[in-house]
Amino acid sequence: MKNTKKCISLTLAAALLLTGCGGGASDNSGSTSAANDGDKKVLTFGCQMYTDGIVNTVTDENGGWNAMRYGITEGLFKFNDSMEVEPWLADSYTVNDEHTEWVITLKDGIKFSDGCDLTPTKVKECFEYLKEMGPSGSAKPQKYLEFEATITADDAANTLTIQTTQPYANLPGQLAHPTMAIVDVADTENFDNGTIGTGPYMVETFNGVGVGYDLAANPNYREEVPYDEVKLMYMGDASAKTMALQSGQVDLVENITNVSDIQDFKDNPDFTVDIASGVRCGFSWMNFDGILGNKTLRQAILMGIDYDTICNSKTIGGLYTPGFSVLPSTLSYGYDKLTNPYTYDPEGAKKLLDDAGIVDTDGDGIRELDGQNINLHYVSYENRLLNDFSNAHIQYLAEIGIGCTADYGSSDDQWSKLAAGDYDFNNNNWITVGTGDPYAYMANWATDTTYCGYSNPEYDALFEQLKSEMDEEKRADLIFQMQQILVDDAAVLIDGYYNSSMIYSKNVGNAHIHTADYYWLTTEITPAE
Repeated sequence: MKNTKKCISLTLAAALLLTGCGGGASDNSGSTSAANDGDKKVLTFGCQMYTDGIVNTVTDENGGWNAMRYGITEGLFKFNDSMEVEPWLADSYTVNDEHTEWVITLKDGIKFSDGCDLTPTKVKECFEYLKEMGPSGSAKPQKYLEFEATITADDAANTLTIQTTQPYANLPGQLAHPTMAIVDVADTENFDNGTIGTGPYMVETFNGVGVGYDLAANPNYREEVPYDEVKLMYMGDASAKTMALQSGQVDLVENITNVSDIQDFKDNPDFTVDIASGVRCGFSWMNFDGILGNKTLRQAILMGIDYDTICNSKTIGGLYTPGFSVLPSTLSYGYDKLTNPYTYDPEGAKKLLDDAGIVDTDGDGIRELDGQNINLHYVSYENRLLNDFSNAHIQYLAEIGIGCTADYGSSDDQWSKLAAGDYDFNNNNWITVGTGDPYAYMANWATDTTYCGYSNPEYDALFEQLKSEMDEEKRADLIFQMQQILVDDAAVLIDGYYNSSMIYSKNVGNAHIHTADYYWLTTEITPAE
């Protein structure tokens, strides 16, 4: 379907002079230079579909990611590959000594794809929309900016002032998250499939759930846009991406996870493999509101699984590094000093269950709790090898008498069941330092923002301290303590730490997968000369 906008259409160009938005091509002649060369430059991109492909930044966590990954939206700030925060739509900022008042100056001359100017008022409208609509969705924007914050727009000075009720150590990092991307909320009519942003590409046509998008170069973009069109195609699994890339159906794919396929592409001079350092963690939520509220059962589960063997198997093949904490061992948060009481010990796991009276009384091979067979509902989906991990976990748990029923669907199924609490295990993969440090990620286990029913007052107190602590060493120590609490509580089943990738054919001159994994379709991706 075509993206309908209040602010712009080709037939209303004259009216835009009255509304303050300019349509058609930008005054920046470089923004559409590809079209001036004659033949259109078209990129075909194969990727996983998340949440039916919606690009709504509010209704779903994945919607914001989709919009930014597709090159539709941008934030006030972004991350470089060292996960250092940099201005993006912002030009600069100042902050008071208390870290409660942030004055952000916007870059001059930025426009939305519909021709509307990016102004402080537009940014304020976007944040107010997040506050209004956020509670009805799953994106939880309050994790990044408290709803109590006061926002003042000064269009004449081109500044936005944000005053918070408590200190924020790294508000620019919080505002770099895809949920906080800037959208023209006043002029977007179709948020799900027609969000209006400032990115290099804009929605031309949504081709349907499971199909993809036709994207067009933003004619108002401030820089040269390498492609006139992007054919974004949804592909259900890694094998589909592999075949599409090999056959020439697509030029570029993200995150092929078959180890042998990746090696084949590395060995073929017609393809290039780009891999980002791992700051992602694959893990299964354990639902504390169900049978896994039993700590002894959780402890035995963690002791019954051989994580090293799984990560180094032929299936996983080193795409994950094994570990036991929610934060990767490569980050500087004290992983090597953490104590893991639940190393692989299947006999110890059995004894732990036996001593707790969680035994198999009828000889069917499955232990019972409260008179019922333990049959855990394991939700997962086919991406980043999550189903392979889930299969391995189920096999290991069967060895200690714990039954599981696999429920493998789409990423949308996984997310909806997570939000509804309809699971015992829910396997997924998250970026851990999505705001420059783990603060927002660690909110997943704070009582007010968790998806799994976990609650620990000591953890909550440390999390509140982390929100306002300014000293980097003290922040690192708080994060270390929070990790240890989660480990001690047997709160999370860790798959391992994942490396993201992009693979492209010789039709593409350059492409890059970023550490943050927010930025897929960027102006760095260029046609081969």
